[in-house]
Amino acid sequence: MNELSSENVVPWLVDRGLLAPGTPATAKALSWGVSNAVIRIDIDGGRSLVVKQSRPQLRTQAEWFSQIERVYREVEAQRALDERLPERTVPTVLFEDRSDFAYVMTAVSAEHSVWKGDLLAGRFDADIAAQAGRLLGQIHVRTFGQPDVFAEPMNRTVFDELRLDPFYRRIAAVHPEIAPAVHALIDETLRDPICLVHADFSPKNLLVHEGRLTLVDFETCHWGDPAFDLGFFFAHLCLKVIRHERYPDMVAVLRTAWDAYCRETAASGLAALRPEVVGHRGVLHLAGNMLARVDGKSLVDYLSVGQQQVVRELTLRWWRERPGGMGECFDDVVD
Repeated sequence: MNELSSENVVPWLVDRGLLAPGTPATAKALSWGVSNAVIRIDIDGGRSLVVKQSRPQLRTQAEWFSQIERVYREVEAQRALDERLPERTVPTVLFEDRSDFAYVMTAVSAEHSVWKGDLLAGRFDADIAAQAGRLLGQIHVRTFGQPDVFAEPMNRTVFDELRLDPFYRRIAAVHPEIAPAVHALIDETLRDPICLVHADFSPKNLLVHEGRLTLVDFETCHWGDPAFDLGFFFAHLCLKVIRHERYPDMVAVLRTAWDAYCRETAASGLAALRPEVVGHRGVLHLAGNMLARVDGKSLVDYLSVGQQQVVRELTLRWWRERPGGMGECFDDVVD
């Protein structure tokens, strides 16, 4: 495998016929996630591109590995969503090189911001929150009952390597008092898959440009339980509510995103995606994902020691008492 970087990616594109020899182009490494090389190429007089390549070892303090073949499923998921979601919601895959575990996609405007950065900086846009909640609902609704979005829909190896093991099994080891419930949740999560689950739907993977969102990073996509996506996404929003000391505008982002998701899934008429059904299952995923960000392998870096303890106390209580739905959890977070 040729290990790609900003120094050698332009010749790599030329060798594959994606760029004419001598074309002026500049390459810059991006910081999407912890598990890949992601490089933006801006071409004079042409459209910009992004090249993404899997890496076996993730950039975390704890040792964390995943199979580099995950890029194949990422391409499958990205193509499936590009076909089903509104135009430009997902970058279009242009080329894949399986020998180098890499692929090329369209790029958004260089003027974009990352929604995570906006939230941490105190820029709370309710319209963007509504778009995010609606988009998550669209993913679940528009792939519901379509396992053929993946060539091997029951292969959840990467999801296990990048989510279940470093998040759920890790918190079970750190907090043995909840271990039986955590392992039961893992079993439940794998039991009845019904739609495509992104499993990395968070503000860091939502790019804001021209008043709209583009979703990136599809390597953990799998055929699964949408309740995991609810827990994962709203865990990130709840953590930021805690980070901003329950600032009202940040609380509004949380509520707005949830309301938009509920409207989208309720309008579908699909009983399995009714907010009260999937939300009831999402409660422990919310608890698990929030706790994993302070005691798992991939830790958030924006909470104080005291705020981390708030997360532990809150989520461990949810594991013991299991709230009746996502709204009840949100009430606990904002009180």
